[in-house]
Amino acid sequence: MNKYIKSNLLLIGTMFLLFSCSTNEKQTVTTMNQLVMQDEFDVVGAPNNALWGYDTGTGINGWGNNELEYYTDRPQNIKVEDGMLKITALKESYMGSSYTSARILTKGKFERQYGRIEARIKMPWGKGLWPAFWMLGANSESVSWPQCGEVDIMEYLGNNPTSMFGTVHGPGYSGANAISKIYTLTNDRFDTDFHLFGIEWGENYINYYVDNVLYNQITPKDVTGDWVFNHPFYIILNLAVGGNLPGSPNSQTVFPQTMLVDYVRVYQ
Repeated sequence: MNKYIKSNLLLIGTMFLLFSCSTNEKQTVTTMNQLVMQDEFDVVGAPNNALWGYDTGTGINGWGNNELEYYTDRPQNIKVEDGMLKITALKESYMGSSYTSARILTKGKFERQYGRIEARIKMPWGKGLWPAFWMLGANSESVSWPQCGEVDIMEYLGNNPTSMFGTVHGPGYSGANAISKIYTLTNDRFDTDFHLFGIEWGENYINYYVDNVLYNQITPKDVTGDWVFNHPFYIILNLAVGGNLPGSPNSQTVFPQTMLVDYVRVYQ
């Protein structure tokens, strides 16, 4: 398939200041165009094991969210094919769970402090589906969550196909108290075509983008606890089924459902 190159064409320039119409405050916007990591998902088979590892199983308390899926590394749930990564949720009885899916991460393989992190993704659709493109602090094993920091570049609920949201979690602002903002498409849906989700992250700020539109900036003054985002993080892609946020699938949720990822790129 033809790769989407609009992001590269728009990422040329120098730092500038964008004035917010709603708040009349300055927002720092950086343009980072030196590519330091990319996965174009153009080699058929399993994801590149030099970049990606797997989280498998059900985690503790459904990965902390009462999720319903069992994550596997099987090609039924995750594979590279047709120039993209396919993460597929299935309704099936497997290892005591009623659904299967997949979750991959760059932990211990690629970890980064600051930069532009982006992915071009087409969403699944249906109640109970919860795909995400996100990051956790590389110190996640030595300090507890949310002290390690969590940056959700994109989360989406399958029963609301016109909206997504970007969020940060840290000490004093996690879970239901996280700092988050919704982005809604006009006359479009996230499940009918690919869209580009990204952040530009520097010291003491994280800018959130959809299709290169800056829709939010989060800085230390916006959080209600310590700022825990000035250290390396790793990247995660997953498709959850059920959980506290989306609720369970219903009779209108059709399976299988697939999250399609055209590419992941990181710039500095």
